[in-house]
Amino acid sequence: MKKSVFFILCVLIGFTSCDELKNVVSNLPEVENLTPSTNEIIQGLKAALEKGTVNGVSQLATTGGYADNPLYKIYFPPSAQKVESTLRGIGLDNEVDRLIALLNKGAENAVSEAKPIFLRAIKDMSIADAKSILFGEDTAATSYLKTKTRADLYSKFIPHITKSLNEVNATKYWNDIMNQYNKIPLVEKINPDLDDYVTNRAIDGLFLKISKEEQAIRKDPLERTSSILKKVFNYADENK
Repeated sequence: MKKSVFFILCVLIGFTSCDELKNVVSNLPEVENLTPSTNEIIQGLKAALEKGTVNGVSQLATTGGYADNPLYKIYFPPSAQKVESTLRGIGLDNEVDRLIALLNKGAENAVSEAKPIFLRAIKDMSIADAKSILFGEDTAATSYLKTKTRADLYSKFIPHITKSLNEVNATKYWNDIMNQYNKIPLVEKINPDLDDYVTNRAIDGLFLKISKEEQAIRKDPLERTSSILKKVFNYADENK
């Protein structure tokens, strides 16, 4: 770029001044190429996904990561909400609240298993995937991860959820509560699959969290914490 500027100036004012211009031109700042290469687009999106997934997993894995936020908190299964209202109606609020706390603790204990699955999917991202994500919707990267990882996450999560629920006595407590409910005269007997329900809700909460992280990177320049993130997403902003 400097050589081009030097040549043009020489042509404009004559070769006699070229020696004098040489020092001036050599001190001109390089003009940055604001259009990212294909490789930079892939690097930028991988960096964004790694940032979003690592942040999401880390925050949900902390104590209260699920339980303290209504967006991610795991409540009674929809099919058992009548159970909850009935039990609260007969004075078992403490028992119900304790069970809900244990369900969320089980999810928090298991969610760290997601990190290597996400990182593998990010590593395998293709050029076509990267370009589609960059100019896609605000949650296009999250949708990509859902497609690539949901089945693996479920397979990986459910044994850890089962183990975690057993460790915190949630399974026993759930069965005790269901037994109490099912002994109530005239109620419809119910006992949903607790492990399956908590596993799916934990994964749903995780993807919701990652989508929030992705939207922040896309919408808030301050979240673009590296030069590659700035270059790629600034370019996307200008070309959508």
